[in-house]
Amino acid sequence: MGKNLDEIAKQLKGCGKKVQLIYAFNGTGKTRLSRAFKELVAPKNESEDEETDLSGKKILYYNAFTEDLFYWDNDLENDINLKLRIHPNVFTNWVFLEQGQERNVISNFQTYINNTALTPKFNEEFSEVTFSLQRGNDQDTENIKISKGEESNFVWSIFYSLLEQVVEVLNIPEESDRETDKLNKLEYIFIDDPVTSLDDNHLIQMAVNLSGVIRKSESDLKFVITTHSPLFYNVLYNELNIRKNGYMLEKNEDGSYALNTKFGDSNKSFSYHHHLIGVIKQAIEENKIEKYHFTLLRNLYEKAANFLGYDKWSDLLPDDKEVYAQRVMNFYSHRTLLNEEVKEPTEAEKQTVKLLFNHLIDNAKFWKESD
Repeated sequence: MGKNLDEIAKQLKGCGKKVQLIYAFNGTGKTRLSRAFKELVAPKNESEDEETDLSGKKILYYNAFTEDLFYWDNDLENDINLKLRIHPNVFTNWVFLEQGQERNVISNFQTYINNTALTPKFNEEFSEVTFSLQRGNDQDTENIKISKGEESNFVWSIFYSLLEQVVEVLNIPEESDRETDKLNKLEYIFIDDPVTSLDDNHLIQMAVNLSGVIRKSESDLKFVITTHSPLFYNVLYNELNIRKNGYMLEKNEDGSYALNTKFGDSNKSFSYHHHLIGVIKQAIEENKIEKYHFTLLRNLYEKAANFLGYDKWSDLLPDDKEVYAQRVMNFYSHRTLLNEEVKEPTEAEKQTVKLLFNHLIDNAKFWKESD
């Protein structure tokens, strides 16, 4: 019998393991699970000053809502003064104002993007940041807009700098010997899919660095990590030697969920392509196609293109490739909240899923059972 996300959160909390690693397809409910887990560990009504005081925090979590604290002011009138605004909260205030982690954030960011010339510059209140390319001559370029991948790396660098300090502080056994007492109540770190817009090189580096910090943790701090990326899952699984603490979160037809133990990394246990094919095929046969099936279909195209050696997943599409790629396959955003989305596609959209699925199966040399 399936469970709701609150029950899945209770299952994770009751495990007691140092690290729990969860794989789930986009659209399954990872971000909502992170919020359910946060509410279970630290309900809002437990602390009146939750948003301003770190000392009462039992959990730190990173998810799509963390990235939403950062948004661009594009200076539409002049297109000159481009800046990334920061909506301050208890975590950003702690990192920048209380602990002065600005240099560590910049260093981590430049390491992740492998570019020491791209430099963030914060204002005094740390409420906004601009980016410049510093070439060491008169060719410096100020106020540039960085790519989405670079932006994801920047936001993660802030959280990662905080995480490094948390582990370092809590590794001191005696609370009276710690440099601060504001982290003493922390019990959990929940990291939800920090790999948005990252290429494989940066994704691997992020996974290796995160694994290193977790291995350094000697306190009772526990980590829950979710991801839709098989590569990110594999690196963490093998770096941390997780074994029985790897899971797959699956959504059942009735809207309930299951959290199943996965032995081995995704290459050994997910049957990735076959699972995707089975999910989409069943939805087509039962006429139960929802909008997230477009995401699964694109995922299948990406994996097939990578396996077959194509430069782009869109190379596998039928004629009018640009039309399908832009108007159909890209319309679903990973960061769209499913509970704000109308789940029932139009009949034409359902037929598009069927057409593209059958085209891929018939033309990408997948094994098919003979009639």
